Amino acid sequence: MKAWRIEKHGGPEVLKLTEAPTPEPGPMQVRIRVQAIGVNHLDVWVRKGVPGHKFPLPMIPGCDVSGEIDSFGAGAEAALQKSDLKKGSPVIVNSALSCDRCEACLSGNQFLCAEFGILGETQDGGAAEYVIVPVSNLIPRPSSMTAAEAAALPVPYVTAWSMLTRKVNLRPGELILIHAGGSGVSVAAIQMAKTLGAVVITTVGSAEKAAKVKALGADHVINYRDSNFIQELKKITPQYHKKGVDVVVDHVGSDTLNDSLKALVRGGRLVTCGATSGAEVAINLKLIFFKNLSIHGSTMGSKADLMEVVDLIAQGKLKVVVDRELPFEKYPNALDLLENRQIFGKVVVTGLR
Repeated sequence: MKAWRIEKHGGPEVLKLTEAPTPEPGPMQVRIRVQAIGVNHLDVWVRKGVPGHKFPLPMIPGCDVSGEIDSFGAGAEAALQKSDLKKGSPVIVNSALSCDRCEACLSGNQFLCAEFGILGETQDGGAAEYVIVPVSNLIPRPSSMTAAEAAALPVPYVTAWSMLTRKVNLRPGELILIHAGGSGVSVAAIQMAKTLGAVVITTVGSAEKAAKVKALGADHVINYRDSNFIQELKKITPQYHKKGVDVVVDHVGSDTLNDSLKALVRGGRLVTCGATSGAEVAINLKLIFFKNLSIHGSTMGSKADLMEVVDLIAQGKLKVVVDRELPFEKYPNALDLLENRQIFGKVVVTGLR
């Protein structure tokens, strides 16, 4: 099969299109014929490398996958009988990998499992014609959803839903600041926050993106290239009789985190799922304890979260935002577009046979 492979960390040149053996599913595994691959910042980090973290190279990247069931390992077909999934069925792959038997997994907190991993980060991912996944990681793809839309979902939409519902328990009427409104996670979070009844303030880097986040439901938009978001918040929050926001979603990191903490009201909550501008941040702890602030870390979510997101999309309460689709041969270009912030929502790689 054709597959993109990373032998060593570096720039776009380390991604090599190779001929690899077609993998065979083991017990309780399924082979998926890949139709679409959603590109995430995680794929960029796997390519570039992360200081202090070891990825199991060489590896096929690609964490978000949609496709069709191609073949079954021992016991997998029987395990799917009640779900009506069979060979050829269109599916969404849950990117989160866990043991499915520990207390964390059985309580719906797979992201706390000691064996937690992500497809394309801890084992070969979906940037190939075929990928092997556990049978428990399959979710039926609704007929109303394209393969490209389905591949845009798992990492960003599950992460956003888990952050807003599990971590900060966003409530109706609260003010939420969502940074980098054009990113995949934030495009999802804006819609979800509106669905949950919050007032949404978001930051973007262009007038074009400002118009797009407004169309998604954002109540207030701050162009961070034109003005300081803290100063702009001082003009916005008094309209709601507040001196700050209740919740901040910050996956930008070092460029914004300290000001994000300053933007919170007493008892405010900040949640982070990444650090695209840098992870090393010096924090003034007095700000945390005097204002009774909470900081939450979040990685992915549960299979139930993904199922709920798919249901919300099927009901029309959320929509998938795909900026563009690129052919399989352009997978490195897709990562470049993401890394250089040249997209709104998701870039998806399609065109596999």
